[in-house]
Amino acid sequence: MTRNWFAKFKKNKRGYVSFIVLAVIFLITLFAEIVANDRPLLVRFDGHFYFPIFQEIPETKFGGVFEISTDYRDKEVQRLIKNERGNFMIWPLLPFSYDTINYDINRPAPTSPSVTNILGTDDNGRDVLARIIYGIRISLLFGIALAFFSAIFAVFLGAIQGYFGGIIDLTLQRFIEIWSAMPMLFLLIILSSIIEPGFFILLGLMLAFSWMSLVFYVRAEFLRIKNFDFVMAARALGASNSRIIFYHILPNALPVIISNLPFLLSGAIVTLTSLDFLGLGMPTGSPSLGELLAQGKNNITAYWLGISGFIVIAAILTMLIFIGEAVRDAFDARK
Repeated sequence: MTRNWFAKFKKNKRGYVSFIVLAVIFLITLFAEIVANDRPLLVRFDGHFYFPIFQEIPETKFGGVFEISTDYRDKEVQRLIKNERGNFMIWPLLPFSYDTINYDINRPAPTSPSVTNILGTDDNGRDVLARIIYGIRISLLFGIALAFFSAIFAVFLGAIQGYFGGIIDLTLQRFIEIWSAMPMLFLLIILSSIIEPGFFILLGLMLAFSWMSLVFYVRAEFLRIKNFDFVMAARALGASNSRIIFYHILPNALPVIISNLPFLLSGAIVTLTSLDFLGLGMPTGSPSLGELLAQGKNNITAYWLGISGFIVIAAILTMLIFIGEAVRDAFDARK
């Protein structure tokens, strides 16, 4: 059955290609420290090998005079390391981290795209491409975590409503209707302005609302499947409620849950981007796609900021929609 679903998924070329591309992007950004960093991947000095991206090394280790963490972009430090034959440094593809300020730019920031900064710098002189790489990682990890926990919460409540029905279903349904009537984005803005924002705080705040978009589908599936013959037979044979829910109904309701996850993921990314755009999302200085859009708004002449942020966000959301459509078609029995 799984092979059949995957074969149907592959037939949707648009969704399958989007899945491959997004998976590659996610894998690259997952190891962002190796791709974009202001520290070398490997340093050989006086016959010893060092890995600066994994360890803090004082400047005195390389012949410096300060007992501080080594600034490998400093020209004097580079001269000290390379002062003997056989010493070398291997840099990442992009020699900038998300918070690295390029002091070598010859005009006020933000600066336009160049050979050194492929997508230019922002208004603080930080490399835009490096911030995009780290920003994509945060957005995707946040969206995946939110979609996962939202699905668990929605399955729990939806299963209780759909399977038991009666007064339990009516009570929970009235609660969900009242809770869903609250303006989610405005409440998030208010709470984010009161509580110091952070990854897990924002995740918890958004989790309080995001599960509602899935719980109705889970409830409907449990209401439909619980009256099937195999469920009634299991009940007649004395199977417990938990066994019927987890072993008989839930596996048959999984297609609806899985097909809605990409749309839940895209909604989480949009909400996080919106909060970051308003300055109420991730802490100041964090790599954020929404913050990049805000910089584009505040620096109209720096066209590369707004265009870069828009293209990246639009591409990610478009691929997620294509993946969601492909998954939905793969689980559609009519096809």
